[in-house]
Amino acid sequence: MLSEQSAATVRATLPAVGAAIGEITERFYAGLFAAHPELLRDLFNRGNQAAGTQRQALAGSIAAFATRLVRTGNPPQDRPQDRPDAMLTRIAHKHASLGIAPEQYEVVHEHLFAAIADVLGEAVTPEVAAAWDEVYWLMANALIAIERRLCEESGGDAWRAWEVVERVRETEDVVTFGLRPVDGAPVRDFRAGQYVSVRAQLPDGARQIRQYSLSGAPGAAVRRISVKRVPGGATTPQGEVSNHLHARVREGSVLELSEPYGDLVLDDAAGTPLLLASAGIGVTPIVAMLAHLAAAGHDAPVTVVHADRSPADHALRVDHEAYAAKLPDASVHLWYEREAPAHARTGLADLTDVPVPPGTRAYLCGPLPFMRAVRAQLIEKGVAPADVHYEVFGPDLWLARA
Repeated sequence: MLSEQSAATVRATLPAVGAAIGEITERFYAGLFAAHPELLRDLFNRGNQAAGTQRQALAGSIAAFATRLVRTGNPPQDRPQDRPDAMLTRIAHKHASLGIAPEQYEVVHEHLFAAIADVLGEAVTPEVAAAWDEVYWLMANALIAIERRLCEESGGDAWRAWEVVERVRETEDVVTFGLRPVDGAPVRDFRAGQYVSVRAQLPDGARQIRQYSLSGAPGAAVRRISVKRVPGGATTPQGEVSNHLHARVREGSVLELSEPYGDLVLDDAAGTPLLLASAGIGVTPIVAMLAHLAAAGHDAPVTVVHADRSPADHALRVDHEAYAAKLPDASVHLWYEREAPAHARTGLADLTDVPVPPGTRAYLCGPLPFMRAVRAQLIEKGVAPADVHYEVFGPDLWLARA
């Protein structure tokens, strides 16, 4: 808990820090990478850095955490970023999958506070610096504790070599890789919805890391990830790792994988109505969830929602529909922007006519506009905000929403 003196100082300076947080994070990363270029080469996502999305996510998380520390009363129900427990858990899972070490928080502190002093100048009095230092270490120590627990629970090394034993082209832009550990030793099972980090050595020598949802059924002998190739565009860089995996990784290749992490997992759902909504490559954790539910004999209602550009672009479509068909009380609702078959609808996902049973727990994965729209519609239908869970692929820009 923030001390009373620091809380008053943070409350008074939060508007100024919030207004400058974008510039602060930009200078922070510039200073960090100038002093530690290996972090950009081998840890941070160079694509997200080039696009500026990582800066936005960092700014959003700091502002959300500080705001919650000094707010009185409960956070608004329609703003998931105001739940520090959920935010910290999500960040900790990502950090644990990347192998972030506790001592790296000291490095971040050094360069972050240098950036704050540089941007705000004389406004950063000793009292202000002490108050924000307290905010930082409250957040950092909470993350360190969660990450330590997650790593202990994983029971494995940070990185392990896995051989590609299957390579299946799902769509023009999506390939599924089936993997087994090179050492042949047992593997820890995962919970449906979790992801692994993949560390790939690129042609320039960099060892870039990306997270990919486990798209196969939990408990299977082969661990599967489905990778969408990111082509890049006018405002977004090409996906370095996804293009590398598509172009160079074949059966017999070896990849480095982390243990499974991620907090978008099915709770004990026996008897609970579920809604599993996805768009695009967000289908990957949802397919794993459906596989788990089918294997567990889940008999409560399950509403499956998916939106995509076309049936040909719908990755894992056969598995998606087949697992849903194995459930005794499942309904499937599909939207395609073009070429929609008779059992689907044309256009964007619209839940207006989709029945949602009382007590439904929802899991969302896909682009942010899709998830925000679906979440808003579910709340309008009476789903409790606390029962709507989501996963963002890449930096969590939901936190950066004004």
